[in-house]
Parts: sequence; C-alpha cells; structure tokens
Amino acid sequence: MKHQIFGKKSGLRVSNVVLGTGNFGTAWPFGSTLDEAKLIFDNYANAGGNFIDTADGYQAGQSEMYLSEFLASERDHFVVASKYSTGGNHIQSTGNSRRTMMLAVEQSLKRLKTDRLDLYWVHLADEQTPIEEIVRGLDDLVKAGKINYAGFSNFPAWRIATASLMADLRGWSPIIGIQVEYNLIERTAERELLPMAEAHGLGVAFWSPLAGGTLTGKYRNEKSDPDSRKALGGGVLIKDASGEREIAILETLDTIAKEIGSPIIDVALAWVRQKHDETSLSTATIIGPRNVRQLDANLASLNTVLTKEHMLALNEISKFSLGSPHEIIKASQGSIFGRGSGQIEIKYPVL
Repeated sequence: MKHQIFGKKSGLRVSNVVLGTGNFGTAWPFGSTLDEAKLIFDNYANAGGNFIDTADGYQAGQSEMYLSEFLASERDHFVVASKYSTGGNHIQSTGNSRRTMMLAVEQSLKRLKTDRLDLYWVHLADEQTPIEEIVRGLDDLVKAGKINYAGFSNFPAWRIATASLMADLRGWSPIIGIQVEYNLIERTAERELLPMAEAHGLGVAFWSPLAGGTLTGKYRNEKSDPDSRKALGGGVLIKDASGEREIAILETLDTIAKEIGSPIIDVALAWVRQKHDETSLSTATIIGPRNVRQLDANLASLNTVLTKEHMLALNEISKFSLGSPHEIIKASQGSIFGRGSGQIEIKYPVL
C-alpha cells in the first residue's frame, strides 16, 4: 500500500486506501459484528493502511465505539477521521450549525476514547448554515486541539471553494480535503468538484468506488427490487445496473478482466486509482468491507495496473455529458482562441 501527503494544504501522511467503517456495527440492517470488524481492522493495518474513516451516524455510533477498542494503544499510528451532520435523531443534533458541530465532536471523541481527531469532515450539506459559521467553527476546533484538520463531504463545489478561500484569506485553519462519490457509473464529480479540488490543492477521498457493489458484477442481470435495495442502502448507495450505459460499463469491465486474468472488482478499483494520475490531485480510495473476504478482494486490486488502452476504453464507455457551460465552452474553442485555436495546449482541467 502506498502512502502520500493528503493534498497541498497539509503535511498529513495517509495511505492511498482508506478503511471506511460504515459497516462496523449491527444497528443498521447490514453490518459487521465486533469480532468480524476487528479482523477487518487488523488485516487492513497489517497490509499497511493507516487512514480510518468513520462518522457519528454510522451504525448509530457503534462504528466509533468499535474503533475505540481497536485503536487503543495504537492510536498514534493511525489517521482517524470522523464526520458530523447526521448523527443525531432530533432537530438540534443534526445539520451543519456550530451548535451541532461542537456537540457532535465531543460525543465522537467520547465514543472513540481519544482526545483529538486527525481529520473532521462536515458530512452532508444542510443548505442552510452559513459557510462562514462552519469554517469559523472548524478553525476554533483546531485551535482548541479537538481536531487537527478539516474537510467537506457531499458539498457543492462552489461552497467548498468559498470555504477554502475564506479560510486562506482570514488566516483560519485551512480546508485540506473533500470526500466525493466517484466510480465508473458516477463520474459527475469531474464537472466541478475535482477541478475545484485541484485548483485549491485539496486532497480527495473517493467513496463508493464500486457503486455500492454494482461494479463487482453481483447485481448484473438482476432486476432491481426497491425494498431490498433500500434495506441495503440502495437507491443512493447501490447504483442501478439495468441501464444501457451501466450494462456497457460492466461488459467492458468483464472483457478487460478476462484479458488480464483478474476479477472485475480489480479493474473497477484500478480505474479509480489511476484515473487522475496525470493531474496534480492527491487521491485516496475509501473501501467499506463488511467481512474479511470483501477486504481481501479490495486489497488484491492493488496489484492490478491497467494499460493506457484499458483506461481509454473505460473512459469512453463511461463518458457522460458535462452539461452547461462546459459543453458550450468545449464547442466554442474556435471562438475563444481565434486564430490560435489548435495551437494552444490545454492542460486544465484534465477530465
């Protein structure tokens, strides 16, 4: 497993594979028992991983409580990240407000039995709280020693860009990274979020790299069952595999997998890892295994390296419309550059 500095605004050293612990616990309809979660954690650590991602809302807090036992005396060897925004069950314990933030971080620290978080994510935009309130609150937590760094998950690009610039201009603790959903089916982060992250020097953690399991091929040729999909976190987490584009993506993955003699999952994860090699982005991939078998399957993909031809084939079959104004800009290169059209090498953004 490789290690890297997470983005350009910190010296935080992280592994390129993140252990997502949304399955650590049994409060949801799916998850791992304490013993199974411990095996997953130990095997991940033995493979060289050091980046742990949890949240106050995962398994109603059980994820953080499990981790407190696993980390124990090894706490300083790991980068521990948690999130707030969805961990409560009433109006005053959810959302992005400073009040919720301060309450949530104390509860997370208590469940994790630690005195600080290495990275604290604002989990999900409530579209109400002023961005200044959020960024100032995060800066106060850094100054108080409760967290070391801060980032945003599931926020629109314009709000993160505002937060990043605000922190820089006011001398507050920097925003160092973002979390985004990203896989061969869901590539829309390439419209705004990833170019923004590259421009602001933010590290990027990709969640759901297998589209909720769809890109393993296990839902292939199956009709969607809305009720069972909902029980498994479907709809949002599990992507439909029945559309023409999704079928074509799975067929291309299958073809490449057979060509190189690897499982489909290896190809799908390798694409996520390699997609932005030619950019300045610092990226890490979040995996969320429910058992050791799934963990081993995820880690085995680290040995897979796709050729340029493989990457081009997957890029082409999974292409999507950038929408306005990006398509208009792309179609208007002659007007933008005039007589210099075709003579200027455009390097940014790289999509």
